[in-house]
Amino acid sequence: MKITQESAVNEQRNCEDAASLAPMWVPDRATIEQSNLTAFMRSRAFDSYDKLYRWSIERPAEFWSETIERLAIQFNRRPSQILTDHASTSECIWLPGARLNIAESCLLGPPEATALLCGSEGDEDLTSITYGELALQVRRVASGLRRMGLQPGDAVALFSPMSARSVSLYLGAILAGCVVVSIADSFAHEQVMIRLRIGGAKAIVTKGFLQRGARSIPLYERTVGAELPVVLTDDELPDGLASSPGLQTWGAFLGDETFDDVHYAEPSATINILFSSGTTGEPKAIPWNQTTPLRAASDGHFHHDIHPGDTVAWPTNFGWMMGPWLTFATLINRGAIALFEGSPLGASFGSFVQRAGVTILGVIPSLISRWRESSCMEGLDWSTLRLFSSTGECSNASDMRYVSQLASGKPIIEYCGGTELGGGYIAGTVLQPNIPSTFSTPTLGSALVILDENDQPADVGEAYLVHPAIGMSHRLLNGDHGATYYQDVPKGSRGETLRRHGDQLERLPNGYFSVLGRTDDAINLGGIKVGSAELERVVMEFGDVAEVAMIGIPHPNGGPNRLVACIGGEAQDAASKERLQSRLQQVISDKLCPLFRLDDVYYCGPLPRTASNKVMRRQLRGMYEQERSNREGK
Repeated sequence: MKITQESAVNEQRNCEDAASLAPMWVPDRATIEQSNLTAFMRSRAFDSYDKLYRWSIERPAEFWSETIERLAIQFNRRPSQILTDHASTSECIWLPGARLNIAESCLLGPPEATALLCGSEGDEDLTSITYGELALQVRRVASGLRRMGLQPGDAVALFSPMSARSVSLYLGAILAGCVVVSIADSFAHEQVMIRLRIGGAKAIVTKGFLQRGARSIPLYERTVGAELPVVLTDDELPDGLASSPGLQTWGAFLGDETFDDVHYAEPSATINILFSSGTTGEPKAIPWNQTTPLRAASDGHFHHDIHPGDTVAWPTNFGWMMGPWLTFATLINRGAIALFEGSPLGASFGSFVQRAGVTILGVIPSLISRWRESSCMEGLDWSTLRLFSSTGECSNASDMRYVSQLASGKPIIEYCGGTELGGGYIAGTVLQPNIPSTFSTPTLGSALVILDENDQPADVGEAYLVHPAIGMSHRLLNGDHGATYYQDVPKGSRGETLRRHGDQLERLPNGYFSVLGRTDDAINLGGIKVGSAELERVVMEFGDVAEVAMIGIPHPNGGPNRLVACIGGEAQDAASKERLQSRLQQVISDKLCPLFRLDDVYYCGPLPRTASNKVMRRQLRGMYEQERSNREGK
C-alpha cells in the first residue's frame, strides 16, 4: 500500500471551494510517512484515513484490541474478550475477565528516557526526571499511602498544581489501588470542601502556597476544616504554617521504594473522581475507571501523534480532565511531560517551551487571546514544535492563525470532548489539511450524529454520541447517570443507542465540523465548564441579588464565551450597575473560582420563563444581544 500526499492535496482543493475554509497547513510527505496513523493504516492495509475510521466504528472490538496491543497496555490477567454484547442497551462491559493496574502502563518507557521535564517561573534551570526515577518515586508514594493506612478503594484528594510530585502522587495512588479525588488549585475553600465531601476523601495532598510571580497564593489553608490527614508536597513547612497532628511534609510521607503490593483490579475499578458542571448547583462527580485512560492514550497516539521522545506541554491541572489526560496520553505513548510551575500568560512560559524543546503544545483559546494582546510570545524560538492542540472552548480562527505563525505555521489539532468521555469525540489529524477552528473527523472509535430540534438528521444541531465507545462514563457519584445522558434521547437511524452530550455542531460543506456552543446550561469559561446553576447559587446567596440567570454569550467572531449576569429587575444607572458588577465579580472569585470573569451585567426585567418555571436562556441570550446591539448603535 502506498500512502502519498495526493489525498491530502485533493482534500485541500475541496476545502478551497469555500474561501472561508482555506487550509492554513497541509501535511508534507515526511509528516505523513512518520505519523502513527500511517503506520497503523499500513498494518491493516488501509489506503485512506476514511477506511480506517469506518473500520474503527463498525468493528470496535477489533479496533480496540489492536489499539491496546499497539499501546502495549499491561495486564495481570488478559481479558476474555474486548466488549460484551451491546446492541440494544446503553450498558456494555469492556475487557471482561481482565485484571490490571493502569499505572504500570505509564511507567514502561526506557529507564534512562526522560519522563518529566520541569521548570518554574523566573528560573531558567530545568529538572529532568527519567522513567526509572519516576517509577521509584511512584512506588514510594504508594508505600507512603499504605503507611498512612489507606487501602484499595480509599480516596485521596489531590489539590495541587501540576508538578513532578503531583504526577508521582497521582500514579502512586492508582498503583496502590486508591482513588484520586481531583480538585483544581483555583477553587475557593467552599468548593474544595464540597468536592472533598462528594469524593469521600480520607486524606489530602496539597501544597502550602502556590507561587505566581511575586505572589504567594495559599492552598493549604483552603483545606482547613476538613479534619483529614494532609500531606504537603513541600520539603519543609512553609513560613507561617505551624506543625500539627496529621500534617506531613513530602519527605516524611514517602515510603519504601521496594513497594510490591500493586493492586490489580477489574477494568471497571474506579481510579479517579473528576468534577464537571452540574445542573442543580452541585458539580457532577464523574468516576474514571481503568478503561478511561485507553481513550486518552488512543487520542494522544492517533490524533495528537505522540511518539516516544516527544515532549508535551499543556497548561492544566489535575482538577480538570486535561491533567489526567496529559499524564496518560503522554506516558503511555512513552513521551515526556513538560511541567511548568507558574503562570502561562507571560514570556516566562514561552521561554520554558523553547528551552524544554517542546514538540506538542496544548492551549486553550482564551490563553492565545491573552498572548496575542500582549505579544509576549513573539520573538521566541519555537522551532521544535510539531503541532499545537486547542481544547476547552470555542476558538477564533484569527487567533489560531496567529499562534500557528509563532511556530512557523505548524498545525493546530482542535480537540473537543468531555470529562465524561475521558477524551475527545471530534478532533483533527496530521494526515488531513488543517483549517483553523474546525475539526476534520470524529475520533477513532467514536461515532456521532447531528439532530435538529425535531430529532431529524441535520447539518446543524445537537451532537449525540453513538454507544458504545471506550472512555464513556457509566455512572455518576451524585446524580442519575441514565437520566443525564440517555433519558428521552431518540434512537439513531439504524436503531443505535445514542448518548446526549450537549454540544451544538455544524457539519461544514467539506465534511469538517465546527462547534457552535452548548445546548444545555453549561458555560465554558477559560476552558472550564461550569453550570449556570452553580454560578447562580453563589450570586444569589452572597451577591444580594433577588433573581439572576447566568448565560454565556459566544464571541461574534468565534472564541471563548463571555459571562453575563442577567438581573431580574429594572435598569439602574451606570454607577449602580458598575458597583453591582464589581460585587458579583468578587463573590464569584471568592466563592467559586478567581479565573471566572464576569463580562457584563444586564437588567432584563422579569426573567422569561416557561410554564414549568424554567428560565428561557435562549430567549435571554437573544434579548441581551439585541440590547447590546442597541447600546453600541448597530
